[in-house]
Amino acid sequence: MHILPYGSWPSPVDAALVAAHDGRPDWVGFVGDEVWWTEPRPQEGGRRTLVRRTADGTEQSVLPAPWNVRSRVIEYGGRPWAGTAQDGTPLVVFVHFADQRLYRWEPGGEPRPLTPVSAVGGGLRWAEPLLLPERGEVWCVLEEYTGEGPSDVRRVPVAVPLDGSAAGDRDALRELAAQRHRFVTGPRLSPDGRRAAWLAWDHPRMPWDGTELVVAEVGEDGLFGAVRTVAGGPAESVAQAEWAADGSLLYASDREGWWHLYRDGRPLCPREEEFAGPLWTLGRRWFAPLESGLIAVVHGRGPAALGILDPETGELVDAAGPWTEFDATLAVHGERVVAVGAGARSGYEVVELDTRTGRARVIGAAHRDPVDPALHPAPRARTFTGPGGRDVHAHVYPPRNPDCAAPEGELPPYVVWAHGGPTSRSPLVLDLEVSYFTSRGIGVVEVNYGGSTGYGRAYRERLREQWGVVDVEDCAAVALALADEGTADRSRLAIRGGSAGGWTTAASLTGTDVYACGTILYPIFDLATWASGETHDFESRYLESLVGPLADVPERYAERSPAGRADRITAPFLLLQGLDDVICPPAQCERFLARLDGRRVPHAYLAFEGEGHGFRRAATMVRALEAELSLYAQVFGLDAVDVPTLELRT
Repeated sequence: MHILPYGSWPSPVDAALVAAHDGRPDWVGFVGDEVWWTEPRPQEGGRRTLVRRTADGTEQSVLPAPWNVRSRVIEYGGRPWAGTAQDGTPLVVFVHFADQRLYRWEPGGEPRPLTPVSAVGGGLRWAEPLLLPERGEVWCVLEEYTGEGPSDVRRVPVAVPLDGSAAGDRDALRELAAQRHRFVTGPRLSPDGRRAAWLAWDHPRMPWDGTELVVAEVGEDGLFGAVRTVAGGPAESVAQAEWAADGSLLYASDREGWWHLYRDGRPLCPREEEFAGPLWTLGRRWFAPLESGLIAVVHGRGPAALGILDPETGELVDAAGPWTEFDATLAVHGERVVAVGAGARSGYEVVELDTRTGRARVIGAAHRDPVDPALHPAPRARTFTGPGGRDVHAHVYPPRNPDCAAPEGELPPYVVWAHGGPTSRSPLVLDLEVSYFTSRGIGVVEVNYGGSTGYGRAYRERLREQWGVVDVEDCAAVALALADEGTADRSRLAIRGGSAGGWTTAASLTGTDVYACGTILYPIFDLATWASGETHDFESRYLESLVGPLADVPERYAERSPAGRADRITAPFLLLQGLDDVICPPAQCERFLARLDGRRVPHAYLAFEGEGHGFRRAATMVRALEAELSLYAQVFGLDAVDVPTLELRT
């Protein structure tokens, strides 16, 4: 056992190892009896490939580089592929990231384009394909740019011919319904093929604020008839809808304060927990009906478990196993359920549940510890007390390394992690990026501040018009509580976050004196410019609920923006930005840094070509992570000899 100061422990969990294991399997589905999914390839430029699990259990990457199975609809994307088996042979359609065209692929051949290219703005983009080979079509959401601006866009459900006749002809695409709403999800076809259901909403609402569940008759010509709203509204969020085998309509709505399941308007399991979540990407599935009438569900209060719900009795039985968190991607086939799950000691992997036997097992992307598991932290889920006595949920990851201990009486540095969104949350799962710090003697605490999902609508709406206040207060409350109880060193607290978490980090550094330094990733610095055409369409009106309408409260935008408080920052910081980011563009960082000029605040700015909103390339991840550790080493007085020294400028 080596006695070394916290933060100076040697660790085999290096940045390259973290980068190699970044990402998770996603978008599971069945192609015949086989399970397929998408999977990241950080070492191949950050692309996502399509993986097939054959009958003998072999995993095969179906599409070689440079094919990248990823959609850019609403910029965050949506389900990018669908498949079926015809006479035992797979037929797959997928979206290729580079050109956003929809392609058809069958074994033994090259992908063939099904959709045309448009030179207008962001072009044509596709998500949530629904394969209907009996109709010779695939139904999708089309996002079509009509001009050069980020908001010059329309979205409609469209039928794409499977024979490739629309590959060079926009007029060969058949719009299934007229544009009635700004945003739509992919249509779900009823078992008898006579009705279609989908979700829709309009600015300024986000989908977790209010959506409408609409239904239309499908005519003999395949076009949708009159559209009627059956659930949802301005203050009711319907997050998902599916048809059951008997033709009843299932949906998840938060009309009672929690996202509960309903069948034709009747609640099925009205307990105080969530059966859905925020619709950041189109095609998320928190529930899936089985042929037997049972329903596979991802549910919970905070952590999300996988269970089987009997809609007749309300009985809910969870799958047994080490997984404590399941993602919102489900697929069913007969009585088989496939999901993506993780736990505090295992990363995300593809899990299959056989509802006949109750047996759950890993079938793909199996977690394998690249290092001694004792190097991973032993996390604790905790609830802290925030201002006014409100609950603040968090996950605490203390330093841990089996070969090292700190000198008696020394307290460790801690880094507060503020998640993005902000309408999202941090799950309690094994994350090598956390282990990178904790195995070196630096503690981490993830804060699910007010506004986070997983705890009901009331908790989520604590952030309404309070962004930059409640999130900042809650993060500070947790950090100071750890210091007050003797868990963390009060003089060595840091904060970091990306996107909305980058905003919270910047707002904390310019508005409090809690932290000695911070790491800000692809942030928002200036609310007014971001809300006035500097971001993409999906979030262009988001601030109206988070801060208030700009026209009504311009002073609030100015007061809360870190860009307007740059003169208050004194703590050293690291700023990380992708130069291709259209959600939080580099201009935000550049203006903030210009306002710091001459103020002699130690800082570093690293900008990465080819990276967008969130880093995907291994080399970028390595550089960013090593730079972050170097920042903490310099500010906290740590020995971090295994990473390059970050140059801090003033």
